[in-house]
Amino acid sequence: MRGRLLLPVMLVTAILLSLMVGQVFVTPADLWTGLWKGTGSGALTLRVLRGPAAFTAAGAGAVLGASGTVFQVLLRNPLAAPDVMGFMSGAGLAVVTAVAFGILLPLPLLAAAGGLLAAVVVALLSFRGAGVQSSLTLILVGIGVGFFAVAASSFLITRMPPQEAADAQRWLSGSLAARSWWHVLQVWGLGSLLFLVLALQVRTMALLELGDELAAGLGARVGRARYGLIGTGVLLAATGVAVAGPIPFVAMMAGPLGMRVAGVTQPGSRLAVAAVTGAIVTILADVVARSVVPGLQLPVGVMTGILGAPYLLWLLMKEAEAGEL
Repeated sequence: MRGRLLLPVMLVTAILLSLMVGQVFVTPADLWTGLWKGTGSGALTLRVLRGPAAFTAAGAGAVLGASGTVFQVLLRNPLAAPDVMGFMSGAGLAVVTAVAFGILLPLPLLAAAGGLLAAVVVALLSFRGAGVQSSLTLILVGIGVGFFAVAASSFLITRMPPQEAADAQRWLSGSLAARSWWHVLQVWGLGSLLFLVLALQVRTMALLELGDELAAGLGARVGRARYGLIGTGVLLAATGVAVAGPIPFVAMMAGPLGMRVAGVTQPGSRLAVAAVTGAIVTILADVVARSVVPGLQLPVGVMTGILGAPYLLWLLMKEAEAGEL
């Protein structure tokens, strides 16, 4: 219970830090004055400079955290996540392709199409005569598809004008610079809708965690339920990619970290704590990214990469010791 209360407190603290910390420190008193009176540096910070970035980070982290937990539960593997399996890279490639060829479509639609296409490619390449192979096979194939998508995106960027190429490269690194309240509305609106869809699938998700045969015996339509959860997970990840770029490792780390803090095991609770943890990790990474180098705002994906790489190495060693690799 204490862990469940700790996470919301950490989230509120992270948002306050995001609003206060940067190249110019803004005091809580200034923020309070800006919130209620609409004047001074606090108002400018809340409305333009840091408010949109903070709440975009929270929304993007939440959808990425929930997405990672969906795949980790379905595949029963802590390495399963939309960034590791190439779905987020596919979403990024779709957006870069649209920019390179002047395709004027909404970013969420492009990201969703790219992520779903990447998921289909991973499934097809993992398919054998007896069906889709183990979760490790899917993950390894996904890593390959992700590398291809990143390489293709890099190639397209080299064909762009310099300014567009610089913007695209920064976005592919995961960036929260120059976010607006439109981005906040986008990620929170689409995210809320997808969380509602996911809530309707929690019971089926719990059955699938018991195994396909037992789930089918308890009345679950295993194939349909699995495809529905995969689609929801990909769309959650694409929603985050559309507003912040393919931020690495948040989806993979959020679920396990949230479980350790809150001590939950049920799928519904795991999804909730993963969403909150993902928001916390993304917000804090953005705070560090914009304040660690004076006069320079680094992409948030750089910070999550620095955090996530050691975690991934530790996880790989743990899986190898357990004989899973």
